[in-house]
Amino acid sequence: MDISGNTILITGGGSGIGKALAREFHGAGNKVIIAGRRQAVLDAVVEQFPGMAAMAVDMGDAASIADFAARLLVEHPALNVVIHNAGVMVAEDKIDLPIAEVTVATNLLGPIRLTHALLPHFLAQPKAAILTVSSGLAFVPLVATPTYDATKAGIHGWSMALREQLRGTGVEVIEIVPPGVQTDLMPGHADDPQMMPLEAFIEETMGLLRQQPAPSEICVERVMFLRGADRRGEYGRVFAALNGLG
Repeated sequence: MDISGNTILITGGGSGIGKALAREFHGAGNKVIIAGRRQAVLDAVVEQFPGMAAMAVDMGDAASIADFAARLLVEHPALNVVIHNAGVMVAEDKIDLPIAEVTVATNLLGPIRLTHALLPHFLAQPKAAILTVSSGLAFVPLVATPTYDATKAGIHGWSMALREQLRGTGVEVIEIVPPGVQTDLMPGHADDPQMMPLEAFIEETMGLLRQQPAPSEICVERVMFLRGADRRGEYGRVFAALNGLG
């Protein structure tokens, strides 16, 4: 994808990885629209980075997404990139159905619903890109967060299939695969020394996105412990190490 000159929507753009990506793309010469549930949080980011735009949406709610997409295309008709970054990660004790349903709706159905609404518009653009955000946990699951793991594995498979379906069109599909990153996605992550510092993750990720052509999977070196475990024949060892199983 071109790193500048786009109109980019970033969901979950009020904090963490989404906010940091918004800052970088804004600085690279793109029109950036950040989206999330809390308008006040989004407005604070826009105040920090004048020229961005902010729109509220609940990525776990089908009606909210449909209304949002319609407004978005009216207000920003040059839109040609979406970064599906919004997500929730909550620990579960065995199967916690309310948590599982919210997680699936937000992390998996949200990107599918929003892409469905935006795809006809994207196909009409000279160049467009759909960026998904999966996780290293798509490849080796964390026992404490089974539904989160499942949604990220789903995003990975969906990204691969959608990329092939859109081959030959002007729409790229790029999957960003983060390791654990120091954000507020879960309590304690921001201060956990085992997590990758946010700024280091963003710097390496943007470097990969600047490549021409950009890789179909954006994998920083830190995530390869998980991403490459199966192909290295180390899945069992990595699963045990990740989950403290000795």
